[in-house]
Order: sequence, then structure tokens, then C-alpha cells
Amino acid sequence: MHITSRDNSLLRQARAVRDGKTKDLIFVEGLRLCEEAFRSTLPLESIIYSKKLAKKERAAAVIEQLAGVATRAASVSEKLLESISYTKTPQGIVALAERPASGEAVLSNLGDRPLLVVMHQINNPVNVGAIIRTAEAAGASAAIATLNTSDPFSPKALRGAMGSAFRLPIWVGATYEGIISWCRNRKIETVCADADSELSFTDVDWTPSRALIVGPESIGLSPTEIETADQCVRIPMKGSVESLNVSVATGILLFEAARQRQKQK
Repeated sequence: MHITSRDNSLLRQARAVRDGKTKDLIFVEGLRLCEEAFRSTLPLESIIYSKKLAKKERAAAVIEQLAGVATRAASVSEKLLESISYTKTPQGIVALAERPASGEAVLSNLGDRPLLVVMHQINNPVNVGAIIRTAEAAGASAAIATLNTSDPFSPKALRGAMGSAFRLPIWVGATYEGIISWCRNRKIETVCADADSELSFTDVDWTPSRALIVGPESIGLSPTEIETADQCVRIPMKGSVESLNVSVATGILLFEAARQRQKQK
């Protein structure tokens, strides 16, 4: 059903979803990200696009595809779109999509020798999105976001993940202790990252089932949390650098795991 730009109920709904007040929908902004949602067959509740964007040939084709599967579609002015946009520079299109399943059940079919990444209390959504994107690129089986970790399906995290959050299984809201227990019950060895570890990340065998645990950006994992994990590794660094951005460190560790697994094949 198509509606007119005068219908403010859709705009109010979009703002509520954008601000995290509607838990069953997610706010997807930008042509490329909306296209990724469409390709991932994510159910679309509504799309809102600018009249200016609809005049562009490629954008018009994508809008037609999205409108064909969305419940509602609205063409609005640039000013109205700006009023709901999450970014400083509006991307010309917003989709309200069904929130992907994110409970424990999404990890029910991991296959042999899964490689997981556990994001523990990482509060920067940009880092969360980057980790999810890197995890998919490195061939990880799934991602887990513990309690108090930034929502992987928030607008900023989605933008950082660039579509990976639609494809990679993500379990949201588990406790740290619960994840450790869950992994041990499935014989998945947990490996945490800590700058003070004596073991280099290249000296670990990443080919069996593994769950990489990365902690908060500012303080890292606590001593108790580190002790609870099966192994602890560090990334050797030169100069006076004390630590790396958590998404960068995660990428280094995951691609070492990918390298070892590819070599084993």
C-alpha cells in the first residue's frame, strides 16, 4: 500500500524505530544498506525515500524492488526525510525492517569446528558493526553480543557492518558466565584477548572449535573474566603503543584463525 507524504504516522514510527523505542523493527538507512536488507530477504515493513533520489536511474530500480516487497512505501521531500535521518547527511532512503532473530536458537546449527566472536560490553556501536563485518569476512560462524554491549542492530552498528548483520547469525543479550558455560558444554574452547598475556596469538591453534572473546574498549576484560576463559593471547606490538582499537585487534585475530584453517584444508 502506498501512502502520501502527508501521512505523519509513518514518520513518527520511523523516528521511534530510529531511537530504539520499537523493539521489533530496525532502522536501515542508505541505498546500499537497504539493498543488502532486500538481498538478505529481511521482511520490510516500510520504505521512505526522497523524491530527488527516486529520479536517479539506479536508485529508482532499487526503490521499485523494495516497494514491491514492503508493506508500505512513501515518497517524501528532502526536508521530511532529513527529519527522520540518523546521519548528518541524509542518504535519501530509509527502510523499517523486521528485526532479525537474535536469541540463542540462531546458533543451533553451527556445523563442525565453529569459529565464534564474543563481544563483551563493547559500548561503541561503530566498533560492534566493524567487528561483525570483519567476522563475516574472516569466515566466522557467528557473533555473540553480551549484556550491555551496544545493539548490533542499531543504526550506527548496521552502518558499520554494511549488511553483514543481516547474514551472520548474532546472539544478543547473553551473560558472560552463560557464554563460557555454553561454550564448554559444546567443547568450544574460549580464547580471550589481553595485552598482558605471555602467549602470542600466532602460537595458538585456531583450527578446532574456538570462541574469541574481546572486551570493553577502555578497560578490557577483567582479571576474573580472563581467568574464566580457556586461553589468553596477546598481539605483539612495537614502540610505545599500549593497545589497539578493539575492532582492529579482532580483525587480526580472526584472520589468523582464517589463515590457519585455510592452511589446514
